[in-house]
Amino acid sequence: MRIEWPTIGLLSACYGFWGAAGYGLYPTYPIAALLLMGVAVALHSSLQHEVLHGHPTRSARVNEALVFAPLGVFYPYRSYKRTHLQHHADERLTDPFDDPESYYRALSDWETMPVFLRHLLSWNNTLIGRVIIGPPLMVVGFTASEWCKILKGDRKVIIAWMLHLSGLIPTLLVVSHLFGIPVWLYVGVSAYLGVSIIAIRSYCEHQWAEQPDGRTIIVENSLLAPLFLYNNLHFVHHKLPTVAWYDLPSLYRSGRADWQRMNEGYVFTNYFEVFRAFAFKAKEPVVHPVLRRDDALPMTIVSSQEQINLSDFLLPGNVVTSDLSA
Repeated sequence: MRIEWPTIGLLSACYGFWGAAGYGLYPTYPIAALLLMGVAVALHSSLQHEVLHGHPTRSARVNEALVFAPLGVFYPYRSYKRTHLQHHADERLTDPFDDPESYYRALSDWETMPVFLRHLLSWNNTLIGRVIIGPPLMVVGFTASEWCKILKGDRKVIIAWMLHLSGLIPTLLVVSHLFGIPVWLYVGVSAYLGVSIIAIRSYCEHQWAEQPDGRTIIVENSLLAPLFLYNNLHFVHHKLPTVAWYDLPSLYRSGRADWQRMNEGYVFTNYFEVFRAFAFKAKEPVVHPVLRRDDALPMTIVSSQEQINLSDFLLPGNVVTSDLSA
């Protein structure tokens, strides 16, 4: 069996770091402990992303077991896997309906949206907004969408949540009883911070472009790159999704000019450059500039109930039109 030991080692370090911060640091430096646990949550999220792409072993069950403890609280691993693999259909990237990770909205949704939600989504398209209000928007939208599927009897989603809860309950018991951290404090600080950190990476990962290769970003250098498992080189990951995280930098360096040519120059030097440009300015409009603007265009059929459900207005994962095996 193939085993990628760097990923195994990093998983062990992540859990060890999280446990050391909670058990060893929290009693004397609670604020520092909660913040460091948030960093561990972000790293664990990156590791879950690595795992769903078939790492670090050839066994999906073994891989899933390695990230079974949901340090980030909010997302069932199997649901994340299902929607993320759908997102990797590059020809549908940014489509408000067919890409479950798209932050664009269809024009018809925008026109019927309550004014306060328009304001929220507009602010969410700034980097500061994405970091501050993005986590609750993402969590509420995702969870509402999942529970709609559960109420319709979607067996895969039901199983995903059952597995999630079977890992979440002992994780929160460790947090509250072993570490002595109130669950609300862990969720409100560490888990929230973890989602916010990942939101920095995902903020401008994709934009609309006529050619699919021009829709995915490259951020060349960042202190956050190891925390993101080099997913800042996002275009390289999309073209080679099964490549291990530690091979991405060398692959990019060996063909830097070609990668930038292929993605039509959608490149930033680092995340500070993104911050300077878009901290308080929306990089993209909420309404998709091309897709889902004309009722005459072919589009995925959704029920009228889904179209007016609050979850349709929140981000991301509001409508999933196809399913992939978890």
